[in-house]
Formats: sequence, C-alpha cells, structure tokens
Amino acid sequence: MKNEELYKEVVPTETELKEIIVNYVGKVLNPEAEEITVEQVVEVFASEFPEFLLVVAEENWINGYTQALKDTESVSNEVNEIHSRKTAE
Repeated sequence: MKNEELYKEVVPTETELKEIIVNYVGKVLNPEAEEITVEQVVEVFASEFPEFLLVVAEENWINGYTQALKDTESVSNEVNEIHSRKTAE
C-alpha cells in the first residue's frame, strides 16, 4: 500500500525553502513533466541527505512505538477495571 501523499505535486510558491528544494529536485531529476512530487523530493533527499530522513524516520518510529505502548497500557487498565467490577459483583 502506497501513501497517496507521495504523488502530490509540491507547489513551490508557499515558502522560499520549498521553492529552493523544488528547483533543486527539478535540476537533479530533470523530469519529463514540469511538476515535482513529494516522492521525487524524498528520492533526492534519500540520495543526497540521508541523515536528515533517517532522523525523521527514527523520530516517527519512536513516537509510534511510544503511542502503541500507551494504548496497550490504557486497554490493559480498562480490562483490569472491568474484571475488578465483575469480581466485586
């Protein structure tokens, strides 16, 4: 399953940094179409600035894992509370 956000065109007019990145990616990849997609930006970053993407990916993984642990703890607490109520009856 692919993330549809990867195929969205990046509009370079929103910020100066975005414009610089889109222009750079366009020069590096020289695509047939004039539009630059998020996937193309990721491709260039992965090739030329992998440590940036690695930090972002690691942070996302840590945040996701932490949230999963919190969710598991919450569900466990709810199950224990239900079990306690049934035992008390």
